Amino acid sequence: MIEAELKARVHSPEAVRQLLDQRAEARVEVYRDTYYDRPDGSLEKADQELRVRTVLGASGARTVLTFKEAAVDEDSGSKPEYETAVADAEAARAILLSLGHVEVIAFEKQCRNYDFEARGRRMLATLVRVPELDGTFLEVETLVEESEVSAALGDIGSVISELGVGLEDLTRETYTDAVAAQRA
Repeated sequence: MIEAELKARVHSPEAVRQLLDQRAEARVEVYRDTYYDRPDGSLEKADQELRVRTVLGASGARTVLTFKEAAVDEDSGSKPEYETAVADAEAARAILLSLGHVEVIAFEKQCRNYDFEARGRRMLATLVRVPELDGTFLEVETLVEESEVSAALGDIGSVISELGVGLEDLTRETYTDAVAAQRA
């Protein structure tokens, strides 16, 4: 499946939060993300991502291992995504390191997640704050077959507009790049 996603900078986070609260109940979570690559950086060069994410929320902690292939849509950066639950985050880290991967960057995201249906699709909207970065971001995504990416992105764009965020505020900048630049 492809994670069709658009991300935007939010200028009025409280207004967007109120509109999202009308659509669904918020799930407040903290993501602790660690990204891995091969020592030669070949995953990044191929536009691929390998991540271990620990999610901390009201229902406790859970960890997922995610691999994202290269983008199938250059404008949005939407990628095929494979994700699975991991019982032990430290064991996953040890496995990746033992297989020769190296830790590239780790950071935390503070998220308000909203699951809802719009335009006949299951969507996830997330208001994101990364403590190391200025501002708030809105991510809206849905999982689709590759043939549906363009239509799904149109639907996502409509939802973003309904939330009062201008399409001119869309960004392809990744958190990994922004955090790395901030730390440099």
